[in-house]
Amino acid sequence: MSVVIFNKKEQASGNFNNGEILEKKPIGFPNDGGELKPYSNLFYWADAWTPSSRSTIGLHPHQGFEICSFVIEGSIKHFDSQQNKWIELKKGDAQIIRSGNGISHAEEILDNSRMFQIWFDPNVSKTITQPATYSDYKRASFPLLKKEKTTITTIIGNDSPFQMDSEGIEIYEIKYDDGLHEINLDSKKVYSFFIKKGNLMYENKNLSEGTFIKIEKESKLNFKASSDLELFEIRSPLKPKYSTYFERFN
Repeated sequence: MSVVIFNKKEQASGNFNNGEILEKKPIGFPNDGGELKPYSNLFYWADAWTPSSRSTIGLHPHQGFEICSFVIEGSIKHFDSQQNKWIELKKGDAQIIRSGNGISHAEEILDNSRMFQIWFDPNVSKTITQPATYSDYKRASFPLLKKEKTTITTIIGNDSPFQMDSEGIEIYEIKYDDGLHEINLDSKKVYSFFIKKGNLMYENKNLSEGTFIKIEKESKLNFKASSDLELFEIRSPLKPKYSTYFERFN
């Protein structure tokens, strides 16, 4: 059983264009130097933002992986060699590049904007031979459920239009009322939580925005929420049915 916490200092850092875009990476590339390495079918997770004005990451290629972007604040623009046009995505929108046998794309993060870019491994040994595809999804298309103490947006899961090939992925954005919470967990899944906003108290540890939590082989999680806590949650298989890229080459 395991609950492991990674604060910002333990995450890898990065930047583009001489600091015009800054990054913290809960799951960095193997040579990025962060504490956490790829696990389950999650290969990479970057929290990227513009401190002030917009900046563009130029055209670059991808293969095999599913590259997902989630707009956390502001707006981003996306260009790829398949669409051959710029597409704007706003706060709460999401996109997926099923990069298959090859696609090139560029992205512009607009003024004071923020995004997660997360790479999933859909069994790269197979997808690398398939045609690349692209989809984007508007926030309004994601199911919203208000419960007694939570508000849950389903990005990937039941009734969401978001389609991907990576095995067993569910993604939620959850807002918690201030106070005590107990959530049930599936011990056969890995849970990845990113604190987007607010504070989470777990075992007398006060965890703030930007903290990343990895949980596996647990059945419950008890915590206290404060300051309008918002979590970005990914559920993934404890062990995918296929050997992942990271397992094969590291």
